[in-house]
Amino acid sequence: MKYHIDTIPVWDAVKLQGECFVCAIRRRLELEETERYLGASVMEPDTRIRVNKQGFCAKHQVMLYAGGNRLGHALMMDTHLQETQKQMKKPLEEIRKAAEHLDALTVGDKLTGKGLKAKQELQSAADKLAAMTTACVLCQSIDDNLNRYLHTFFHLYKNDGEFRKALENSKGVCMPDAALLVSKCADELPAKEAAAFARLIVQLTEDNLQRVEDDLSWFIKKYDYRYDSEPWKNSKDAVERTVNKMRGWCVGQEPNPKEK
Repeated sequence: MKYHIDTIPVWDAVKLQGECFVCAIRRRLELEETERYLGASVMEPDTRIRVNKQGFCAKHQVMLYAGGNRLGHALMMDTHLQETQKQMKKPLEEIRKAAEHLDALTVGDKLTGKGLKAKQELQSAADKLAAMTTACVLCQSIDDNLNRYLHTFFHLYKNDGEFRKALENSKGVCMPDAALLVSKCADELPAKEAAAFARLIVQLTEDNLQRVEDDLSWFIKKYDYRYDSEPWKNSKDAVERTVNKMRGWCVGQEPNPKEK
């Protein structure tokens, strides 16, 4: 099969033989996107408009801060803060009015629908304010690019026997990405192939969760003096791999060995 700019990263991620090739792709995208947002794109009008509107989640704020470009970070946050102040005026005013309604309630009102309505007004305004803190332009960019790579993944799975064999012999994926792949397979593959793919993911998940469990069990036993002289086998990083297998990569070595 002819390889191109989209298939190579997917193939490379599967060849790593890590706990989850999707996590490897996602992490590489995350690092690349963080670097891009701290680079020349900080001055691109389209980028600044999206940043001003959405901002960044706490996790990606940490990564941007660690990137070392404090001026670039400051420039993005400055215009985002200005835009946020404008957007906050309406929900803040609604909170103020709802607070006044609560304050004006009589004892009788608290026992009727007026009391419930005032509480609902306050909750609705708080929800609008909270919604302004959940968006992340970097998360959105990563998700958009990851979906493109997943489309390529299913194309490879359908058309490349060597790739399909590599997947069958892999360590599978983490639990969140197992759910992600199964949720997408019916739209990406013909019915019979989607069914076979779903069964493959189930089998890979069961087999590899058991493998990780065996490693974790041995890791725990190594803290028993009776096993002190026994080898560690493949258990030294069992805690990290268990966490990453169950919740997606978040601790331990980078899923892409070349990344720092």
